[in-house]
Amino acid sequence: MQTRPLGTTGLQLPILSFGASSLGQEFRSVQLDEAMQSVRVALECGLNFIDTSPFYGRGMSEVMLGIALRGVPRDSYTLCTKLGRYDLQHFDFSAKRVAESVDVSLHRLGTDHLDIILCHDIEFVPMQQIVDETIPALRKIQQSGKVRFIGISGYPQKVFRFVCDQTDLDCVLSYNQYTLQNTRFVDESVPYLKAKGVGVMNAGPFSARLLTNAPLPAWLKEPESVKAAARRAAEHCSQHGSDIAKLALQFSCAHPDIATTVAGSANPNNIRNWARWLAEPLDETLLKDVLAIFEPVKNLGHLEGLKDNN
Repeated sequence: MQTRPLGTTGLQLPILSFGASSLGQEFRSVQLDEAMQSVRVALECGLNFIDTSPFYGRGMSEVMLGIALRGVPRDSYTLCTKLGRYDLQHFDFSAKRVAESVDVSLHRLGTDHLDIILCHDIEFVPMQQIVDETIPALRKIQQSGKVRFIGISGYPQKVFRFVCDQTDLDCVLSYNQYTLQNTRFVDESVPYLKAKGVGVMNAGPFSARLLTNAPLPAWLKEPESVKAAARRAAEHCSQHGSDIAKLALQFSCAHPDIATTVAGSANPNNIRNWARWLAEPLDETLLKDVLAIFEPVKNLGHLEGLKDNN
């Protein structure tokens, strides 16, 4: 698996990483052996950067991941978790909860340190607290050795400049905003972040199943015009003997300024397919066709979190 540097952290991350949200049964019921095998296959395929959160399965993802990683040498993988979001409407970015959350995550994951910790979905709260209270609390924990690098994650592009204009971060994670249909992360934020030396991570190459052949989930927030374009693009790929998910993954992982793209699944076969797809050349003609299909709805998305944070 090809790797890229994460900003100025010194970390080298695989261009495709394993997202452990599925281990928390966020999308479907998962069998224990299925979850354990998914982690093993991810590591075997070179997806040795693993991303999770206490929000995923309300702690279940971290617990399952901790069990799956027992006996695996700690220096053979890089581990990221998050804090601040604990349920759909439960957010707490106070300094007190920061300290508690780090210790709970360390216990669940069965490790003495986290490589990266991110403030999770900060667009749902007044973001000045992140700058004034949360980040300083994390820097103290970083000095203790429990956490190596700190950052933020979110959907609206506004969140990255808001925080980075006021304080230093090691890295950020954007999701569903560098895909075949939506490239706002690279268009609006990546050059700014790169100039500041902030490590850049992307998640959601399939944009919550939008860029797959799977039925679209009822909770998908994208406009109907975007969904219709995605169905046309998927059909076009099928007519040319390909899978839109393959094209989507290859596209998201190809950008040289994005250290890693996080994709999640509790299906080991999916992970093997992803690794195989990345070893194959990107079909430039098919990509051009699909980007043309998406052009009328390019960068259309939805509001996420507080209105003022979008």
